[in-house]
Amino acid sequence: MMLAIVIINFRTPQLIVDCLTGLLPEISILDAKVVVVDNCSGDDSLAVIDAWRTAHDRRQQIELVAAPTNGGFASGNNIGIRMVTAQYYLLLNSDALVRPGAIATLLETAQQYPDAGLYSPRLEWPDGRGQESCFRFHTPVSEFMGAAHTGIIDRLLQRFVVYWPVQTSIARPEWTSFACVMVRREVLDAVGLLDEGYFMYFEDMAFCRKARQAGWGVVHNPDARVVHLRGGTSTVKASASRKKRVPRYYYESRTRYFYQFYGIIGLWVANLLWWCGRAIAKLRLWLGHRDKTAVERQWLDIWTNAMTPLRPYTASDAQK
Repeated sequence: MMLAIVIINFRTPQLIVDCLTGLLPEISILDAKVVVVDNCSGDDSLAVIDAWRTAHDRRQQIELVAAPTNGGFASGNNIGIRMVTAQYYLLLNSDALVRPGAIATLLETAQQYPDAGLYSPRLEWPDGRGQESCFRFHTPVSEFMGAAHTGIIDRLLQRFVVYWPVQTSIARPEWTSFACVMVRREVLDAVGLLDEGYFMYFEDMAFCRKARQAGWGVVHNPDARVVHLRGGTSTVKASASRKKRVPRYYYESRTRYFYQFYGIIGLWVANLLWWCGRAIAKLRLWLGHRDKTAVERQWLDIWTNAMTPLRPYTASDAQK
């Protein structure tokens, strides 16, 4: 099969219906299959999605799978990937709406750049404004910069700035958002599936980093456009924007990432540098500048699992 599209649902059946409505015309002439994985929603999601695909006579093209547990973003996508053997896999958020021509453009990009293994579109708001979706890898130094949030430090250490501005031409970021990404089968063969030790967040960066180590890069083509509603599948960004405490699983994923790629010393250095950056932000606050950095209890939460960095996520963590 040319293309398998994997979409994860967790209590967002209407988002899934909206996503599929825009998606199906784009794959009508492709050798493609859609796999919707319900991550143990425990609501009427399965019934709603099944009724929609039945009403539109799409039961053959849209596979609906019920995961036995909610293992998170990586786990859900891996279930979908295992369902189909394809040349390319498009991982698509349920809160993403594919603009006309986006999938065809990504497939063309894959043909034009065979040395790359991952391909991403421009993510944008419904009104067409772009969203940041291309990045450098997080490092201990970038933790210091993010906590300090000071212009002069960003300029001095510019090569460690994580966020790239919205791109207007072909770009090769170190990693890209998995809200929508196309992955070659050969990349999965080389590095394996997504790391299910991440419940949500950082798994996309970790995967891109492993792919890069195996010789596969990322190509971003802004001519392919996908609306990303943001916040439809997670509360992390909404909580962070209000400076509220974010869920434990975010910090568990952060800890796992730094441990995997920088070791235990690198993890602790990243946390200590974050504290140093936060001290600078506090000084700026005392001098009358607006505080733009930390969320509630972040100074403590960054140490989550610091002594057990590969501890798996458990259902009880959702309550913490």
